[in-house]
Amino acid sequence: MNSLRTSKLLIAFITLCLAAVTSSLSGRAQSEGSGNGVGSRKDGKRLFTRETFGGNGRTCLTCHSVETGTVSPEDARERFLCDPQDPLFLHDGSDDRQGNGVYRMLRDATILVEIPLPENVSLADDPTARSVILARGIPTTINTPALDPVLMLDGRQPDLTSQALGAIHDHFQNTEEPDEKDLRRIAEFQLTSRFFSSPELRRFAEGGPAPKLPPGRTESEKRGRRFFEDVSFNPVTKAGSCAACHSGPMLNQTNQFLPLPVAPGSRFQNVLVSEFNAAGNRVRDFIFKNPDGTTTVVNSPDPGRALITGDARSAAFDSVNAFKIPSLWGVSRTAPYFHDNSAKTLEDVARHYDRFFATVFGIPTNGQPPFFLTAQEQADIVAYLKLLK
Repeated sequence: MNSLRTSKLLIAFITLCLAAVTSSLSGRAQSEGSGNGVGSRKDGKRLFTRETFGGNGRTCLTCHSVETGTVSPEDARERFLCDPQDPLFLHDGSDDRQGNGVYRMLRDATILVEIPLPENVSLADDPTARSVILARGIPTTINTPALDPVLMLDGRQPDLTSQALGAIHDHFQNTEEPDEKDLRRIAEFQLTSRFFSSPELRRFAEGGPAPKLPPGRTESEKRGRRFFEDVSFNPVTKAGSCAACHSGPMLNQTNQFLPLPVAPGSRFQNVLVSEFNAAGNRVRDFIFKNPDGTTTVVNSPDPGRALITGDARSAAFDSVNAFKIPSLWGVSRTAPYFHDNSAKTLEDVARHYDRFFATVFGIPTNGQPPFFLTAQEQADIVAYLKLLK
C-alpha cells in the first residue's frame, strides 16, 4: 500500500513538472512566433528567451514570463518544486545574494537589487557604503516597453536599451558583453504582440485611439467604475479617489484633482507602502544632506525615488518613499503588487488603500466623516480592476 501511494505521489510530481515545462516551452514558442520573421525581430526573440551572455543561466525570460511579464510567489514555488537549481534562485534571487536560501523568493518573489547611493546620501549604520541592497519585485513587461517611457520602479533607466544592459549586468552575472545591436534587438522584440495585454493596447501603441474605461456589466463593476472616473475628488461619495493617481490613457499618472502636493501628470507617488512595510523588510536610516547644509533622516526599508533624485526635501508623496505609478491595464494578470510585492492579490491592494486613505484622509475635517473603504467598496474596486484588460 505504501509503495502504491509513493508511486502515485511520484507520478503526480512528474506530471506537475512536465506541465510546468510544457507551459514554459509553450510560452517560448508563442514569444518566438509572435514577430514578423524579419531578422532583427527573430534575433531579438532568441536574445530575450535564450541568451545568457555567458552568465549564471538566466535569460530575460527567466524573470519576465509570457503570461504575466513578471514572477509571482506561486510561480517561484512551482519552479522550485520542479528544479531547485532554476537560475531564478541564483545570485540576487537567493536570500543572501550568494546563492544560499530561497525563503524570500518563495514568499514574496522579490530580488535583492543593488542601488547606488547619491553623493549626498549615506547610511547611518554604514557611513562608508556607496550602495544599498533592497528587496524589490520584478516589474512586469506587459504593456510597459511600448507604452511607458518611465522604466523601473524608481524610474532610473532612461530607455529600453539601457534597461536591458542594466538587467544583464545586475542579474545575469554576465561574462560576455552585449553589443549595441543585441540591446537594440532585445528592445525591438519587446514591442511585439506578446508584450500587450489586449489588442486595444497594441493599437494604441501603434497610434490608434486611447483605451477608454469600460462601463461595467455587473452592479459591482458599475459601482467600482466611479472610483476610476477622472472627476474632482469627493471624500463623501469617494468618486475619483483612484483616478487621482491612475489617470491618463494608461491610468498611470496623477490628475489635476489630486488633493496632495503633487503636480498633475506625475509618474511617482508615495502611497505609504514603505511606511506600512507589510513585507517586513529591514528598516534603516538614510541620511540626506540638503543643499542648504541641513540634513534629513529618512527611516525606511526603501526610500524609492529619493535614492535617484537625492532629494528628501520634496513633497513626500512624489519623492521620499515614492515609486512609479503602474498602469492598471491588464493589472489582473500582473500580480503581485507594489514595489515590495507586499500585496499578493487585488484584494490585498484594496485593503492597503483602505488603510492608506484612513491614514492620509482619516481625520474628519469641515464636518466630513473619516475616509475609509467599506468591504463592499473594496470588492467593487477589485471587480472593476478585473475589467481592465
